[in-house]
This record gives sequence, structure tokens and C-alpha cells, in this order.
Amino acid sequence: MSLALLAACVEPTAGPAASTAPVPKVDENVYLATMDSGITIPALPVEKIPETYRRQVVSFKTDQPAGTIIINPATKLLYYVLGDGKAIRYGIAVGKAGFEWSGEAIVADKKPWPRWIPPKEMIARRPELAEYDEVGQPGGPTNPLGARAIYLTSGGRDYGYRIHGTPEWQSIGRNASSGCIRMINQDVLDLYNRVKGGEKVIVLTASGEMPKGLTIPKPVAPKVAAGPAVAKPAQIPANAIPALKVLPPPSIATGAAATPAATTPGGSPATTACPRPLVNGLCPPATEGN
Repeated sequence: MSLALLAACVEPTAGPAASTAPVPKVDENVYLATMDSGITIPALPVEKIPETYRRQVVSFKTDQPAGTIIINPATKLLYYVLGDGKAIRYGIAVGKAGFEWSGEAIVADKKPWPRWIPPKEMIARRPELAEYDEVGQPGGPTNPLGARAIYLTSGGRDYGYRIHGTPEWQSIGRNASSGCIRMINQDVLDLYNRVKGGEKVIVLTASGEMPKGLTIPKPVAPKVAAGPAVAKPAQIPANAIPALKVLPPPSIATGAAATPAATTPGGSPATTACPRPLVNGLCPPATEGN
């Protein structure tokens, strides 16, 4: 099923009928190891998965038709409606603060072991993901999309939201993603085999109420890296610099050693008239014959 084809279709008011695949039995361990497309999906310690988040059939009253997927971010639970007041319930992880969304969508496409291409906004927030820009990360056991991805569109537009598996099964029950709905790999395999395409998906509000329209978060601005710190000039106290002492100009002697100038009783040199014309402002020494 192509994404382009489904994106151009009018969203149906009621999705396909519920899958007839077997439903999980009471106390059945559905988290055993399995081999899928040559890739091993490891078994999970069931005792470490809270019972609320384990796949199970529950009573669920809704006016939505069988086959509808209803996601409650408040309780971290996804319901696949079976009809007759029953649904299969799965534990999920949802968007972190600032990445929550609500509204209606449809299942537009689905892929096994999908290639993960981080959106530009995510690369701007996490530059270390730049190696996956455009080319993406091939599907595999460490791929963030896990074993399966179910692609959603709303109003014929792909906003980048997915229901997908995850190798980080411990994140189930938390606000951990960038808006996508995470599931345990064994659970997303089960849901993937039930959906056929065109099913209605309802994401409730953060308070668990029916949405009144599509509400998506604004893109988060990337963090601007701080530039190198500029050292501020040291502040020197005014009294830390000693006052300058003005010294008298040095005396310049030429020829014979100059005799100390006579001083007046007040201590200042006595002024003596030069009998010869001054040279560069100084009295030239006497020469023989003059």
C-alpha cells in the first residue's frame, strides 16, 4: 500500500472491520523470543513489565467501530477495538513534554523493519544524528522504529507520526518519544498483523478527552551553541597603583667631569649665567683659546 495513494484518498468515516487474528489468552506469555526476517527479537522479562502495560483483552465501551485504534496518552495505553464492548489493550510510550499531539488520523502505510530517517528538526536538536540525514538508519535490532512501523496521515497530510516498535522496551509507560507512539516489538508485530490500511486512529487529549480537531506542537527551536567565553579585564582598585614620583632630568656632562651645581639655601640649584652662546639649550664647555 503506497503512502502517496492513501494520502490522496478521502478519509473514511469508519475503518475496516476488526481483524479475525487470535486474541491473547489470559495469563499467556506473549513476550517470548521470536525470529523475524532473520532478525532475533529477544524475549522480555514479563515480571518487569507492569501488568497494566501487558497485551490483553479488556472490556472497552466505545461508539467507534471495530478496527478503530484509540490512543490515550494520559494512561499510556492503546486500544484496538474488537467490538461487542471488547478491545485489545497495549502499553505504549508517548511524546515528551512539548511533543504531545491529539486528533484523528488514518493508517496510511505500514512497513516491516523500516529504515529510520530522523527529521530535520531532530537533527538540528541532536547534531550527532547528521550521519543519518537523507540516507537513514537501516532496519535492525537497534533501529529506533523497531520491528514494524505503522504510518499515519491526517487530512491527507503526513505529519511524521508513527506507531512503531522500539528496542527500548523499558520506556513503555513513559513520556519518552518525539511524538510517535512506541510499542514493545512483540506488541507492534501483533498490531501490524491486524491493521489492513485505512483504519481510523484517534489520539485523545492529554487529559484523556476526545479531540475536537488536530492539535500538533510547534517545532522546537534547536539550541544555539554557546560561543567561547570572553575573559573580562581585571578590575584594579584605584588605590592599588602607587602615585608616580617625578624625578629631575638627568644632567649631561661633556668633556671634563661636571662639578655639582651650587644650591641656594632653599635647596634649588643656583642659576649661573653662561658666558658663551647656548648650544641645544645647554652652556657649552670652555675651549682653549676662548
